Amino acid sequence: MNGELLSILSAIERDKGIDREILIQAIEAAVATAAKKSEGASEEAEASATLDRKTGRIVAVVEGREVDSARLTRIAAQTAKQVILQKIREAERDVIFTEFQGRVGDIVTGSVHRFERGDIIVELGRAEAVLPKAERIPHEEYHQGDMVQAYVLDVRKNAKGPAIVLSRTHEGFIRGLFHLEVPEIAEGIVEIKGLAREAGDRTKIAVASKDEKVDCVGACVGMRGTRVKNIVRELHGEKVDIIRWHEAVTDYIAAALSPAKIAEIQPDEAAKQAVVIVDDDQLSLAIGKKGQNVRLASKLTGWQLEIKTRVQLASGAATLRGLPGVGPAMEKRLQDAGITTLEQLAGMTAEQLTAIEGIGEKTAQKLVDAAAKALTVSLDSARDAALPAPAITTGGPGSGVEGAAPPPEPPATGAAGPAEANAAESAGGEAAPEPEPQNEPAEAEPGGERPAEGEPPREPETEPETGT
Repeated sequence: MNGELLSILSAIERDKGIDREILIQAIEAAVATAAKKSEGASEEAEASATLDRKTGRIVAVVEGREVDSARLTRIAAQTAKQVILQKIREAERDVIFTEFQGRVGDIVTGSVHRFERGDIIVELGRAEAVLPKAERIPHEEYHQGDMVQAYVLDVRKNAKGPAIVLSRTHEGFIRGLFHLEVPEIAEGIVEIKGLAREAGDRTKIAVASKDEKVDCVGACVGMRGTRVKNIVRELHGEKVDIIRWHEAVTDYIAAALSPAKIAEIQPDEAAKQAVVIVDDDQLSLAIGKKGQNVRLASKLTGWQLEIKTRVQLASGAATLRGLPGVGPAMEKRLQDAGITTLEQLAGMTAEQLTAIEGIGEKTAQKLVDAAAKALTVSLDSARDAALPAPAITTGGPGSGVEGAAPPPEPPATGAAGPAEANAAESAGGEAAPEPEPQNEPAEAEPGGERPAEGEPPREPETEPETGT
């Protein structure tokens, strides 16, 4: 029996990773408690137990008297069992907490175990982690047994054991995926300089290479895009823009606003703000859907960016005060929060605006909608003003304009024009005969003969005109 006890301790140590000495101390404490209860001693009575590490024999002593562990009552043995199990569970929790506390910031892989109030419980071997609904990519769906990769966001202790919190929306998740997929990043040859993300929609990542022979963007994209495709597949279709980091601020801003083409950048180093000038056909591309492109570029570079066309720069952009519901007090709140233009306000979300004191959810949504509408009207007006006026033309045959007369053709030399012939016919007369050419020999008509003297000149046969 004693030999079997030592074998069981070895198996528990191997399977659960609990130190053997911790298990022995748990058994000694449980046997001492059971011996004291079996002998009917008081709670204050001194009791101890010793387990021989070589033979496995247990010796219990209660108030100086040795107690045979084989003579313990059933209730005392049951108590010892519960104490041992409790000590093992506590030791296992400590081992799990210590293990995952050092893995905060790593990528882990597990399987979906169950669902609890919208959260997903992920099984990570011996431990269970929670993937909250707020930390999941929007529109993601999981089923029991599905494999899932996530970022270890936090590990903390509670009454039920270590709580491991996972995330798939954190920027560290993107960094971890690139570390796994791109060996050059894992080896330190390629460095991630900056990252901006809106989970589920788009991510911009700036990279730089420490080796001139290694192309940082090409290394991240991979052969035929295999590396970045694996990352996009894991993100369920989220767009990933990989840009080259530049030390020059203007070059970095221009790269961050890709795929839009930038005409000019006017930076303000002191305020870390820049006015980006683009052509009319690049304005919507630079701003992006709901201001997403410029918002991510601003977050990536750390600069406040304002997108304008040359027409807007010349005429001046609309102000915040012109929006409905924006008075001096509201304008001051927005300016104190760093929002000074319509482009910045239209690029904000309602949740971001509610963080400003004095702005509720309904007011925030109204401000965003009004700014987007005013910005659209301003852009349309500027674009219409920049377009040339359309030329007014008269339509000829086949032009599609009813009642349009064909353009007049110049009359041929020595022949009446179409207008003159029509005027003569409408007056009931005949068209005047063509004058005979003077001082020019008459030429034979193609396929005809020269007219004899004294005969009236023949009317030349009109050949159909052929377009050139």
